[in-house]
Amino acid sequence: MNYISYRRAFIRYLTGGSLAAISGGAAADVEPAGGGYVNPRKVLLYESTRKEFREAIEGGTLKAVIIPTGSTEQHNEHLAMINDTASVTLVAQKAALLLYPKVMVATPVSVGISPHWMDRKGTLSLKKETFLAVVFDICESLQTHGVKNILVLNGHGGNVAPLRQSAPEFARKLGIRIETNSYWDAYTPEIVKKYMTSGRAPGHAAEFETSFAMAAFPERIHWEGVDYEKIKPLLRIKDPKSAVQEEEFAREAKLATTAKGEAMIDIAVKWTAGRLRQICEG
Repeated sequence: MNYISYRRAFIRYLTGGSLAAISGGAAADVEPAGGGYVNPRKVLLYESTRKEFREAIEGGTLKAVIIPTGSTEQHNEHLAMINDTASVTLVAQKAALLLYPKVMVATPVSVGISPHWMDRKGTLSLKKETFLAVVFDICESLQTHGVKNILVLNGHGGNVAPLRQSAPEFARKLGIRIETNSYWDAYTPEIVKKYMTSGRAPGHAAEFETSFAMAAFPERIHWEGVDYEKIKPLLRIKDPKSAVQEEEFAREAKLATTAKGEAMIDIAVKWTAGRLRQICEG
């Protein structure tokens, strides 16, 4: 498969085609459970009708639901603030498509715990208690409707520890299985070394996240008018270490490529699908 054909296959994959289109269809574990093309809407709870969800849960075909958690926060000068939410939701949707009709994706929690970025303009942040209350209430809603297995799939660093601490308590209170992972749990040190020149993943708005965006949603990258050296003195970042790290990440973002993003997305989707299989099988 030449690069142009590969890229066309990847775009089809992002818009609802199966991963088999990228791999040439050879690997059985990357085909949707039902086989063939699946309309990407079918795995999104918030795009489904009442009838579709009711029949899926009452008919026993729906085995698990993913709750994506992300953020709306600064991603340096060039990435859209919705980057974390958009990234984790894409991974969730693609993983659910691989397991169709067993898995659906709930409405993403698009604002996370981001107090550490509040000195950067535009960031929105929830208090830890507020964020966890929202996640719990979504879990409780799904439990009320008969969902027995939930994966809270995270895409924002500030959410990691609170989710890990709270998921067992949520599961105990609701009497169902609730697990949590960040999609970058898919990346071993060997994978990061192979694909990331900087040796870092995820890394905030650096090589990894910029590569992901280049592959998945390039329209959310805006380099026009960006001059980091010029703007740096005006940013007034309070933490000196954070300011140094941000400058490093800004340089590393220039190492991003579409091919790196494609590879890392593919790995995250397959890993997440495998994690869901474990959850569904109990």
